[in-house]
Amino acid sequence: MWTKESIAEQLRQGIMDIQFVKKDGSLREMRCTLNEKYLPVTTKTDSTKKENPDVLAVWDIDSNGWRSFIVKQIVFVGEVND
Repeated sequence: MWTKESIAEQLRQGIMDIQFVKKDGSLREMRCTLNEKYLPVTTKTDSTKKENPDVLAVWDIDSNGWRSFIVKQIVFVGEVND
């Protein structure tokens, strides 16, 4: 079983292939990261959105945008060779 912290740590190291079950029951595969070299430069520092401990926001490499998923819905995590 994966934890939010363990997945986030792996994503900070590089790009990962993550598969998870979406809320509608379909399977989604995403190449994503939290590695700063892939993230967009942001100037916004004030976030009023409350963090959900069950949800992880990541940068989707293929869609070039922020996406999120429920950690307990993960079915596969694999390393991507970038």
